[in-house]
Amino acid sequence: MTESIINLDSINPIEFFGVNNGKLDLLKKKFPLLKILSRGTQLKLSGSPEEVATAEEKIKQIVKYLERNGNLTENYFEQILGDEEGTRIDNFSERNPNDVLVFGPNGRTVRARTSNQKKMVALAEKNDIIFAIGPAGTGKTYTAVALAVRALKNKAVKKIILTRPAVEAGESLGFLPGDLKEKIDPYLRPLYDALDDMIPAEKLSYYMANRIIEIAPLAYMRGRTLDNSFIILDEAQNATDLQIKMFLTRIGASAQAIITGDLTQIDLPKNQQSGLERATRILRNIEGIGHVELDEEDVVRHRLVKAIIKAYDAHKNS
Repeated sequence: MTESIINLDSINPIEFFGVNNGKLDLLKKKFPLLKILSRGTQLKLSGSPEEVATAEEKIKQIVKYLERNGNLTENYFEQILGDEEGTRIDNFSERNPNDVLVFGPNGRTVRARTSNQKKMVALAEKNDIIFAIGPAGTGKTYTAVALAVRALKNKAVKKIILTRPAVEAGESLGFLPGDLKEKIDPYLRPLYDALDDMIPAEKLSYYMANRIIEIAPLAYMRGRTLDNSFIILDEAQNATDLQIKMFLTRIGASAQAIITGDLTQIDLPKNQQSGLERATRILRNIEGIGHVELDEEDVVRHRLVKAIIKAYDAHKNS
């Protein structure tokens, strides 16, 4: 039996233990064979030498992260602890400030969190077109928008164009009142949400009013040539073969494009096939086009989202 006492004097203990000891409960769940006691700013571990050593290493990573960043969500806390299969995350305690993609309102930092999100960033620096395929919650759209905002702020492009197919996700929205913008906004809301996290409200309003940032349905891309732009086609699994081809052939000089989609959530009518899978297969070996596949290990939403995706995959394969 080994005992170890870890001092938390350098951080806010509440950030470590969590509201109602929520994070401490996660730590105890991760190490059920350890006796873990909290006393003020100290944490006492009792158990086998191997278990104590492993827990100490994880706790030190968390402390280093809090020393640098000041706060830590339960989702991040759980990712640092890792699961039994080993989560593919970056080394949180050794994050480089240069890894930040965008500084958002109120000092918020936006960065690639998982290995596949980091792969997206690396591919964006080497390729003009990227296909990012993966299930909901893996951060593919959020990372793509962050890359676009970074390019705009660095003056690498003159404008951002964000587009999605206007396909209903199984529900009928019926007749929507208002002008064109009010009719299509429900389809494009996730893109607005991402931009809200990265650009102050007044600045974003200016960009939108002056069409420096443009959000439009995919159908409105036809006939355009998109020069000096960072273009994102989101929810591309709901684009037909002809629409994908139309979009890709709109890309002009000094432009960059990211196409994101989830092949498990196709909302097209049954008589229409998604063009995304065919496009990724046809364009797989073209130089200048990058491909990244994200999975449940890249989920950065609520910790239960990963479990939900795994459960559905298991049911589909059973």
